[in-house]
Amino acid sequence: MSNAKISIRFFDDREVRAFWDEQNNKWWFSVLDIVAVLTDQNDYTKTRNYWKYLKSKLKKENNELVSGTIQLKLLASDSKRYLTDMLDYKGIIALGKEFPGKKANRFIEWFTFSDESIDGKSKTKAYALFESSFINSIEVGTTKGLQQIHAYLFGGLYDFAGQIRQKNISKGGFQFAVSHFLGDTLKQIEVMPETTFDEIVKKYVEINIAHPFMEGNGRCARIWLDLILKKRLKKYVDWSKISKQEYMNAMMLSPTKSSVLKTLLKKALTSQINNREMFMKGIDYSYYYEEND
Repeated sequence: MSNAKISIRFFDDREVRAFWDEQNNKWWFSVLDIVAVLTDQNDYTKTRNYWKYLKSKLKKENNELVSGTIQLKLLASDSKRYLTDMLDYKGIIALGKEFPGKKANRFIEWFTFSDESIDGKSKTKAYALFESSFINSIEVGTTKGLQQIHAYLFGGLYDFAGQIRQKNISKGGFQFAVSHFLGDTLKQIEVMPETTFDEIVKKYVEINIAHPFMEGNGRCARIWLDLILKKRLKKYVDWSKISKQEYMNAMMLSPTKSSVLKTLLKKALTSQINNREMFMKGIDYSYYYEEND
């Protein structure tokens, strides 16, 4: 299970855990996570009891949904693994139909959304990065290293993959580094020290302000940051400990008040730098931060 492919999807800011079945070439999804989503329930006991009731009802009706359920051990919020009921893609669609209403319809629409989008394909590449030998050849803390990550994640998806932008860009009224001076700006960032945690975060803030690519800056910069932390401090960021709202707020403040970001990242540091599941979970959260609300 330590090498298992685990994924976290998000619906209305709620986690939906999934497990990749290599033998049968398909994903299994946590039933309790989906029941919690569809009932808008935060109480684990109430969610479990509702599923127990629904499962009993469906069993009496000879519904095939119950027989399609398997149990797998998944990591819970208390960092322990528990056996939990899982359903495959078809099972989840059938489960969703047991919940009438607009929310269930919206959930099914979200759940059936294709992973063939640019973000979907890029995320698959990001997963593969952990197991590729390429990750060991990435230059740590340099502009070239960041370009290598961007080219790997977006190669074949954007024609500018790995290329420094030639145009000015802004987001939410914030103007990123002027493209005409971007080359010099990146050279200055590259030579910034990265010995201590504070120095590394400062460098990360500056690379975010520079925003060297037309698209995909945040996803690449977070991997870039983790590689620096891994090399210098033998640490990684457990991104699952940082909510989307916390992260976005901290990044907005970071150009003038980086202390908020430092506090947020420091609390989420982990020494599990070679843990595959930790890496995959980080990719899930990293891509989730970039989703439009």
